[in-house]
Amino acid sequence: MPITPHDILLAAERIAPHVHQTPLWRLPSSALGLRADAPGFEVWLKLEHLQRSGSFKARGMFNRLLSNTIPAAGVIAASGGNAGIATAVAANALGVPAEIFVPSISSPAKRARLAALGARVVVGGNAYADALAACEARQQETGALMTHAYDQPEVVAGAGTLAREIEQEAGRPDTVLVSVGGGGLIGGIAAWFEDRSRVVALEPELAPTLHSARAAGRRVDVSVGGIAADSLGARRLGAIAWELARRHVAESLLLSDDAILVAQRFLWHEFKLAVESAAALPLAALQSGAVQPAAGDRVCLIVCGANLDPATLSGATTAP
Repeated sequence: MPITPHDILLAAERIAPHVHQTPLWRLPSSALGLRADAPGFEVWLKLEHLQRSGSFKARGMFNRLLSNTIPAAGVIAASGGNAGIATAVAANALGVPAEIFVPSISSPAKRARLAALGARVVVGGNAYADALAACEARQQETGALMTHAYDQPEVVAGAGTLAREIEQEAGRPDTVLVSVGGGGLIGGIAAWFEDRSRVVALEPELAPTLHSARAAGRRVDVSVGGIAADSLGARRLGAIAWELARRHVAESLLLSDDAILVAQRFLWHEFKLAVESAAALPLAALQSGAVQPAAGDRVCLIVCGANLDPATLSGATTAP
């Protein structure tokens, strides 16, 4: 069953005591290092990397836990990092145990954060799909409540509260630029805005989950890699996101690792926003010219997460 705006309203009420209302910056497009002849438009940076747990995922994980009875075994999840951290944060806040399965490609910084939150961390294979399979087998043994990184109704509805928050604060954007991994974030955003805003999906060239599904007309497995694979490394798009994307996502674009890295470093050097590479795709889409808004448009960039190793930002001492 597709997620509806009503589901998102209920989720927003449920999680309000547990999550932050994150800032929204409004900037002229001239502040983003675009080509000199680009038309002027308004940019909104939704700073969701300042969310509790360091990413938008806290919204969905709190909604999942608060919507269900949690057994004595606690909660269990498979995650490249951010969903696991959000699950651990929610479990810690609610006083229940958490066991998190991560793939070997997950960053040491994210694993350390999980351990610091009191979660039991298990490395389950080389990629997210491997960790998920190991997690599902363990869940059958323990009976713990499982949180899925992106393909549960409560998780997608929780992510959708981000879109509602944007509209409450600033009104309806003309275009929303959204990074895509398994699709929980874009599913929630598309479910809220429906066709009232142009929702554009952005993926790394080396992790084209939604892009490949659109080309095939169905969800398909893809190979994943590149600098954003630890957070945008799902091999297959979620079923919920696929249905919502088919209805409400206008376009799916691929970006190079080089463009993503340039945008990530720009956000750090120009604005002191230390964000993971997945959070830089919306800016990369503008800087590379993949997305070219019209003059006067209001374009919202979802800056989705900040769980990174700060050493990844040390490659340059001046803005590129």
